[in-house]
Amino acid sequence: MRKRSLTAATALAVLCGSMALGATPAVADSSQILPVKSVGDIVADGFHQRVFISDPANGKIVVTDFSGKVVKQLTSLTGVTDLELSADSNTLYAAVPGRGAIVVIAAASATEVTRILMPSPSIRPKYLAETRGKLWFGYDFQQGTGEIGVVDLLDGHYPVGFRQDTSGTWGSAPMLDAAEGTLVAGTPVQSPTELSTYDASSGTLVRTAHATVEGGNTRDLAVTPDGKDVVVASASPYYQAVYKTADLTADGNYPVNAYPNAVDIAPDGSVAAGIDGAYEPDVYVFKPGSHSTVREYDFPSSSADGNADRLAAAGLAWAPDASRLFAVSSNSDGVYRVRVLDTPTKAATTVTVDAPASAARAKKLTVKGKVASKTAVRAGTRLTVTRTDLDSPKGRTLPAATLRADGTFSFTDTPPAGGKVRYTVAFAGDAEHAAGSGSDSVAVSRARPKLTIDNNRKVYTYGKDVTFTAHLGATYKNRTVEIWADPFGGDKPGKRVKAGKVNSHGDLSVTLDLRRDTKVTAKFAGDSRYTSASASATVGTQVSVSTSVSGHYRAKSVWGHTYYFFHKAKDPLVTTKMTYYPNRAQKFEFEVYYQGRWYPGDPAYFKLGSDGVSKVRINGDHGQDVGWRFRVRSSYIDGSSGDSVNSTTHGAWKYFTFTG
Repeated sequence: MRKRSLTAATALAVLCGSMALGATPAVADSSQILPVKSVGDIVADGFHQRVFISDPANGKIVVTDFSGKVVKQLTSLTGVTDLELSADSNTLYAAVPGRGAIVVIAAASATEVTRILMPSPSIRPKYLAETRGKLWFGYDFQQGTGEIGVVDLLDGHYPVGFRQDTSGTWGSAPMLDAAEGTLVAGTPVQSPTELSTYDASSGTLVRTAHATVEGGNTRDLAVTPDGKDVVVASASPYYQAVYKTADLTADGNYPVNAYPNAVDIAPDGSVAAGIDGAYEPDVYVFKPGSHSTVREYDFPSSSADGNADRLAAAGLAWAPDASRLFAVSSNSDGVYRVRVLDTPTKAATTVTVDAPASAARAKKLTVKGKVASKTAVRAGTRLTVTRTDLDSPKGRTLPAATLRADGTFSFTDTPPAGGKVRYTVAFAGDAEHAAGSGSDSVAVSRARPKLTIDNNRKVYTYGKDVTFTAHLGATYKNRTVEIWADPFGGDKPGKRVKAGKVNSHGDLSVTLDLRRDTKVTAKFAGDSRYTSASASATVGTQVSVSTSVSGHYRAKSVWGHTYYFFHKAKDPLVTTKMTYYPNRAQKFEFEVYYQGRWYPGDPAYFKLGSDGVSKVRINGDHGQDVGWRFRVRSSYIDGSSGDSVNSTTHGAWKYFTFTG
């Protein structure tokens, strides 16, 4: 099983690793996807800042850094199960039953060095434990037979010994762990659970105790760094039982929840206990000597169905300095993750902040809050307070708040800026508590500035250059105004036509060439004391329309207008040229003069061609029209001529008459 004792060599390795790498900053809990289909074991190498995870299904070992990022994969390790890191962190040993071998790996480079091959393919190493220069391994031998072997690590030829326990206890390869010359073996996934302890200090196994203990379906076990106790993670009972290695009598338990499946013990004695549970915390952390949790972790869901991720069996490993706990989880989609749990031996701390929902700018307000943890944070602790607002978007540090004995705090502030003001209160953490922070926002009032733009509801001729002037009243710092023009019609989106600071009178102007009805909007983004604002003017723009008459034999100014004279046998042709728009039609009106007034006929709409031209021929029996006076007009009617992008525009009347 995983290395849990802190020998002098390991301590030196951790120290040297710290010297080489420098202090590691605290980071938030994180996770990374693993390219695995199963998990056999996980170990953490503090000296090289590496994590090794075995994948029996794929026959490989995945190597990550301490952030969980995959840096390497070792393959061709059929059925690889247990991993063991040497006391000096130089060598990783891997049990590879599918190859009948123990694979020796250089930890620094994560490369295979050699394989300790078994003399028979029937010998299949599955579990490993190292103590005092000996690598003990539990192996399957024959159907229904498990035994314990040993490798002498001090001999460079790696001599192997078999059947180190001749009691015939094991029906399959026993799982192992060791510390301080004490070796513990247990039956995996069997009910009831059997344990044996051995004195391995001399290099030869001497059984000191054997017992059938409470519960069954054991998934993991770990020996305390002093070698005096073993903690067992079995599916039942619903706690992790502790037994004395001297005689395997009960020595307490670590309360968790249903289906314990993983346990690891840090060199300082901190215990991480895990369960295979869907609705409860997945990992429980206990400080040395305590049987009450200091920290609990409940994995979130990462699957499509929303079911929570679950801890893999034997899926826990401490960093040697207990600054991190590594956990492997899987979801219902079959995706595995390595989770990096930061400062697990420090009690989680939550900081709640309660600020008023709204407040007046430049008026004093009070912010309250509370710091909560499993163990109380010391009264008098100073909390960092930061205000973030429009004037200080990166945050401004305010006087510290002081924690009261009941965990509450409060402070006052007079916000100089309006808008959304966020107050963040942070606890830096201490030897017993992890850092924590919280925040809340206040909607602080701002004055509304005066903003106007002229020419609203005016109508202009087609192509007219019109100057629009936006006027901005008093503000705090921002004096910039944007002017946007949005011509009617879906084919021409609105766009910014000018932006800049207003002049000393508060004015900003822009001249537009009007071709359509247009909405002109002035926009002010606001500042820390004045809200944003906008003002709009909608102006109409007429179309360009001209009408000509052809087919007449003469034109003459008479009856106060220019009349076109037609022979009764000739049809007048009226040609209209109008600003084009898709599906646009002109309204054609026809009137006759009788007894001093004009009488209208029925108007008709005629579609424009793509060139904007519409030709209307007035045909019929003009003999009866001789002597009568007529007039025609072409118009664009907003909303009736096929669109609404321009304002109603009437063309000039054209007058004509017929002669014999």
